[in-house]
Amino acid sequence: MSLLIPIYLYILLLSDGCIGRTVIKREKKVFCSTMAIGGFVDWRGNPIKREVHGGVRAAWFMYFLTVATNMVNVPILLNLVTYLRGTMHMGVSGSATTVTNFVGATSGFSLIGAFLSDSYITRSKTILLFGPLEFLGYGLLALQAHVPSLHPPPCNIEAELSNCKEVRGWNATLFYTALYISAFGEGCMRACLPSLGANQFDHEDPSESRQQSSFFNWFTFGISFGGFVGLIFMVWLENYKGWDIGLGLSAILILLGLLVVAAGLPFYRNQVPEGSPLTRILQVLVVAFRNRRFELCEELEEAQESSAERGSTKVLSQTNSLKFLDKACINHGNEGAWSLCSMMKVEETKIVLRMLPLFVSSMIGYVSNPIIFTFTVQQGGMTNTRLGKIHVSPATLFIIPITFQMVMLAIYDRFIVPFLRKRTGYSNGITHLQRIGIGFASMVLASIIAAVVERKRKEDAVQMSLFWLVPQFFLLGVSDVTSFPGLLEFFNSEAPRGMKSIATALFWCEIGLASLLATFLVQVVNRATRHGHKGGWLEGTSLNNSHLDLFYWVVAVVGLLGFVNYLYWAKKYVYHQDPRIIDEPSVDQDSP
Repeated sequence: MSLLIPIYLYILLLSDGCIGRTVIKREKKVFCSTMAIGGFVDWRGNPIKREVHGGVRAAWFMYFLTVATNMVNVPILLNLVTYLRGTMHMGVSGSATTVTNFVGATSGFSLIGAFLSDSYITRSKTILLFGPLEFLGYGLLALQAHVPSLHPPPCNIEAELSNCKEVRGWNATLFYTALYISAFGEGCMRACLPSLGANQFDHEDPSESRQQSSFFNWFTFGISFGGFVGLIFMVWLENYKGWDIGLGLSAILILLGLLVVAAGLPFYRNQVPEGSPLTRILQVLVVAFRNRRFELCEELEEAQESSAERGSTKVLSQTNSLKFLDKACINHGNEGAWSLCSMMKVEETKIVLRMLPLFVSSMIGYVSNPIIFTFTVQQGGMTNTRLGKIHVSPATLFIIPITFQMVMLAIYDRFIVPFLRKRTGYSNGITHLQRIGIGFASMVLASIIAAVVERKRKEDAVQMSLFWLVPQFFLLGVSDVTSFPGLLEFFNSEAPRGMKSIATALFWCEIGLASLLATFLVQVVNRATRHGHKGGWLEGTSLNNSHLDLFYWVVAVVGLLGFVNYLYWAKKYVYHQDPRIIDEPSVDQDSP
């Protein structure tokens, strides 16, 4: 295991040219840009330089933390129920609810970390300030699992249900405190890490713009790679060597990741916090409402942003959409932030409002993903999982879509994107919204194929081979290569400069809300198909006496409607950041 993370970093090294620098070739001479970038500082608050700060070298530290945290979090999400049932003796409903609450709390806490990092402290400081809480949480969980007096006495909950005592009192308080402390630390890091990584690349520079897109691909690869290692090693450790050892190693991995990120502080570009973005948006809405009776002039007098208020040289041009908000710039004699707003504030507010329909429509379009993922693994458990002399357990089946994802991400970033870039003129090969749309379309196709395969599985007299599920797993990988990083990059690149972390947190919340909608869809279908004493389509004791094939068709219809709705809003959307390649002299690309 100790060799896997260096191997991952070595892959990144092979794909890099001039590490951490922007290299421009002119007249057969190579120059490294040393121009300072406005609005960014180093960890001491001094202006940064391209040749010293940012770039691929700085991103390596974040890749390491991404791998380390996902070696811990992915196995915990998938294996925590085992711990709650086997060690804490919780019931089926209670253990499942605890896991879903933990996931929801992590997403909710990410909003707090995002708000703080965008408004008051830099993203790197937010990670280092709140990240140790995750280390503390896992340390407390490991301590509780190790000390017999801090958890219920061992018993077989399946055979001795009446003799098993569920965790209560002080021990329950300790468990939930530790669990939610780790959720708070993970949420704050989750919100800041992608945005901090994106800050290491200047999207207005042609070479660094391509690097920024590549960063999100490799960031997603890091999530998958960490989950891959964790599902093989950490799950085995927790189940066969003890939860105290597994949770203790989890705490050590989190600490190691934080130490590596701290070591990279001298190389980071840190965006200067610009105050509460929510306050700025609220000011625009309030002032525009107060000025609703005024007529818009051809040339609006606007409040000038002082250098103290905005540490950026970037100016947003006036747009013609949402014209009613321009009334916030009307000067009728009153001064103050709640009486007159600058065009910068108005345009930032417009960007946020234009993104809201895509936030909702993409959330609906993403509903199919957790459903197909969960039930495909359950289907795999009903097939012949023997590959030659190797028996593949159902839990290990999660590795299959993760493996597909890692392979396709590497192929996509190293071969497909450069090929498409030459033909489309887009720095990312295709636009963010096109990439997301491909993922949603693949999920509709996956639902249809899954329905057909499930019907065949139930009708076959002989147990079906696991290989019949390969098309579903492949399309799951396509979706994760396209829609997941596409959504993450879209929210991060299109959000106003002072709202990058909040946009990232909203992305994680969107994934969580999509999972809740998936649960709601299952409940609605079960209630609608329940007749008397006969249970709903998915309420059978096993998949053999359930109607998963019919449910897949429902998922396909819902996915298709969500996809059409997404296409409508995506077609209407006007990009804030131009996705096309900036024309400039020959530039060598440094890919992370």
